[in-house]
Amino acid sequence: MKNFKFITLLPLIVFIIVFIGSGVYYNDFYKFPSPIAALIGVLVALILFKDSLNDKIDTFIKGCGDSKIITMCIIYLLAGAFTTVTKAIGATDFIVALGIGNITPDFLIIGVFVIACVLSFSIGTSVGCIVALGPIVVGLAAYSPDSLPMLAGALLGGAMFGDNLSVISDTTIAATQVMDCKMKDKFFANFKLAFAAAFLTVIAIYFTQPQNAEMVEMTYTNQYYLLIPYLAIIILSIIGLHVFLVLILSIILAIAIGLFATDILFIDYMKFVYDGFLSVNEIFLLSLITGGLAALIEKAGGVDYIIHHIQKMIKGSRTANAAIALVVSLVNLAVANNTVAIIVSGPIAKKIATDYQIEKAKATSVLDIFSCIIQGIIPYGAQVLILLSLTDKKVGYFDLLSNSYYLMFLFVITVIAIFITKKIKNKVNLSNV
Repeated sequence: MKNFKFITLLPLIVFIIVFIGSGVYYNDFYKFPSPIAALIGVLVALILFKDSLNDKIDTFIKGCGDSKIITMCIIYLLAGAFTTVTKAIGATDFIVALGIGNITPDFLIIGVFVIACVLSFSIGTSVGCIVALGPIVVGLAAYSPDSLPMLAGALLGGAMFGDNLSVISDTTIAATQVMDCKMKDKFFANFKLAFAAAFLTVIAIYFTQPQNAEMVEMTYTNQYYLLIPYLAIIILSIIGLHVFLVLILSIILAIAIGLFATDILFIDYMKFVYDGFLSVNEIFLLSLITGGLAALIEKAGGVDYIIHHIQKMIKGSRTANAAIALVVSLVNLAVANNTVAIIVSGPIAKKIATDYQIEKAKATSVLDIFSCIIQGIIPYGAQVLILLSLTDKKVGYFDLLSNSYYLMFLFVITVIAIFITKKIKNKVNLSNV
């Protein structure tokens, strides 16, 4: 058996301490650039680990240039471009107005939840969804004075629905790449759990919502063709087209619609595409650097160290899935960023899934789901902080959390799904790791 050493995890710990420490110091977990925090961890690894400096740098560069990391980064670029172009042609605003403008009083809060689900799934970001819908949701409280906490909770839940499930979400892209899982397989495995949680959320909201809402009025144009790029993303992904081609075709389709329906010039759309690339520069750089950091830690035995200790609680595929959930949850609690948590814990989750013969799509879903659940409930996460600030402190943290039905149901349903997994008796022997 190898001599596992805790010191191999020190670069990762430094990265986490710098990230979370700066967040506490500045009272803003997104003020200190996360790629710089990761780079500090890399410097610690270069100083601390054995081998020659040239060998360590070579390992770092190979980790940065890993095919999965590069694939992930290119998908980020294309997803950013899609989001920017569809916003430019008015598609995002149309979805919001279309939904809000058709809500009846009895379905005000349910409508907000469903619209948030659709919007976050379409644009692939919970933060973007909250920023877009937050002011509208706060305004809707005028139609139902007692419903602001539930409206806020519905928005948070709907936003995390798309963050976890969307094929252009950072977390989905990261999870499928680090786990080497097909996007289509992950989507269907994840959708069963997310849809069940969403369905129960709708029922729970209906029976607990205040009954004093008024009719919401919002005008919108009949530009239903603006939905086409989003439908293309969904349909092309479901039929199994490679995500590169899905995004490229959808971007081209959105530009074509924009050229037909707006006065925006072709050269401006090229600028929008580039702006989309720039909008994901932080997660792009973070993925590259953490890929290199992970390679250094893995070569030094850090991943094996964690596996060696965590396998003591693993008795089969059920507890192995629970271990994946635990690892990504703990990392997310530390770094307050679900995409970072997936990238950091991904190699460990993949090894656990491989060693205990867990179905790849299910393990990937567990990894993504728990990162999003934790991200949605931590008080220092961007989603909660932005939403609470938009309500001007009229909604407290615990009021928001107690009304986030979707996250509660998703947690319970996923835990049940983990422990009703068919037990695999012939697990791989890890004694030689």
